[in-house]
Amino acid sequence: MKTELKENEKIEDLQCNGLRIIQNKQWFCFGMDAVLLTNYCDIRNNSIIADLGTGTGIIPILLSGKKNYSKAYALEIQEEVAEMAKRSVALNDLQDKIEILNIDLKDALNYLELNSFDAVISNPPYKLNNSGIINPSDKKAISRHEIKCSLEDVISTAASLLKQYGRFYMVHRPDRLADIMCLLRKYRLEPKQIRFVHPRAAAKPNMILIRASKNGNPELKFDPPLYIYDDQGSYTEDVYKIYGIEK
Repeated sequence: MKTELKENEKIEDLQCNGLRIIQNKQWFCFGMDAVLLTNYCDIRNNSIIADLGTGTGIIPILLSGKKNYSKAYALEIQEEVAEMAKRSVALNDLQDKIEILNIDLKDALNYLELNSFDAVISNPPYKLNNSGIINPSDKKAISRHEIKCSLEDVISTAASLLKQYGRFYMVHRPDRLADIMCLLRKYRLEPKQIRFVHPRAAAKPNMILIRASKNGNPELKFDPPLYIYDDQGSYTEDVYKIYGIEK
């Protein structure tokens, strides 16, 4: 079946088991953070998972080529973006595995069962909604700023969906780390694992990958830092492995 593309859309090869995704160059396209988060998720076989703020659907689609999960529910508040994600799911014939829900994640419990998910994943907006004039209907702004949801909304929703000892995975910015840790514990998601991502060895981190466990015991492990570029400006060996590319 031929996939019809709309204005400004293109199909991108994800270089993973033949998976592809539809992107709109005028909207917020997925980036390295989504790929790194997907790789960081240690999803167990037959898990039921939720992706909060799925955008293009990149995380559940890419995860389908890496992990043997049972079902993914991917929440996206923007109608046009959710519709595009649904077409990407159909493009990969994953309709039985991934369900795109065009809903506000704050309403998740009206559609999804409380305390029933093995894992919840989120690549949420990073920026506080208090910096300059922001168009509340701008798709890029909604993806980058906490316009439609806050960090607390994401974490509280994840906590409500997860079953006992269920896992929460998130990528965010280091300058929000204090907020993240406080909110995780507020909603009984115990931080268990963290990895700092640096552009290069001499640079400060610009991303963090976090795993938390619902009602888990206190014990935080630090993974080795991930450096994106080497001294020559090429991807490091770690990044090539994440992308499945031979150096």
